[in-house]
Amino acid sequence: MPICIPGQLPAQDVLSGENIFTMDSNRAATQDIRPMEVGILNLMPNKIETEVQILRLLSNTPLQVNVNLIRVDNLAPKHTPQAHMDAFYHDFSEIENKKYDGLIVTGAPLAHLPYEDVKYWDNMKDILEWAQRNVQSTMYLCWAAHAAMYHFYGVQRKLRDNKLSGVFEHKVLDPYNELLRGFDPYFYAPHSRFGYIDSDVYNSVKGLHVITESPEAGAYTVVSDDKRMVFVTGHPEYDPETLHDEYYRDLQADLHPAIPANYFTDDDPTKAPLVRWRSHGSLMFNNWLNYYVYQTTPYDLNQLAEKAQPKR
Repeated sequence: MPICIPGQLPAQDVLSGENIFTMDSNRAATQDIRPMEVGILNLMPNKIETEVQILRLLSNTPLQVNVNLIRVDNLAPKHTPQAHMDAFYHDFSEIENKKYDGLIVTGAPLAHLPYEDVKYWDNMKDILEWAQRNVQSTMYLCWAAHAAMYHFYGVQRKLRDNKLSGVFEHKVLDPYNELLRGFDPYFYAPHSRFGYIDSDVYNSVKGLHVITESPEAGAYTVVSDDKRMVFVTGHPEYDPETLHDEYYRDLQADLHPAIPANYFTDDDPTKAPLVRWRSHGSLMFNNWLNYYVYQTTPYDLNQLAEKAQPKR
């Protein structure tokens, strides 16, 4: 089944070129089924690139998925035309009375900024609280995973001296968890961050469990017992060239970045990347939609139960 996205969204042409079936809202209205309602709170500066990455992963499912793109504030985005935001994004005020089967909150390049100094932190807190009442299952990616841990549980991230960048091997710790169904015992995933929270800290929070981790990158996937919160500290959505582009961007900015680990062939940045994470990323999103969203959400979203409030 297709994903339903706004007509004329640039991602539509990209996905169609990859033989991924999408349709606009007018056609979706004629389908006599109950589609999944999924929101994407996109915090990344280059929103168009991130849209394509997330939508690609959501498309690999037999479920029909209606997608709403959500913005955290009205400030002009850094690398996205204002016209694009006005045409395709919803202000939070426009959707705060709506219920969603699933919500994805992306990362953000805010590594060294205290949460309270983030310009939209108050809005972010409001959305996190809203999701507790209005969303069946929420997936937090990278910075958003740490931000949610801080807001809900008072857990503060630590910062590395050097950025963790590269593609790392991870071990499945809970092979019977439905989010990991079909995973090999070991798999690869990209990371690009300074922040981290130790696995034992996640596991010390009642109702949370680390289900995949890496010796180099630490905890990667953390889930709640009720399946309504998923924390992913890396970037399963990344394109093959994303770490390449980040590396050369930082070089040009004289940030002296380390070469992303286990990414370029022979660790040589003049050679092509070794792409070995996309199958796991697709499978994770498919499992999330199926087992954490579709099989747990009520048919009538108005019957969505409020999540038990996390305890600090």
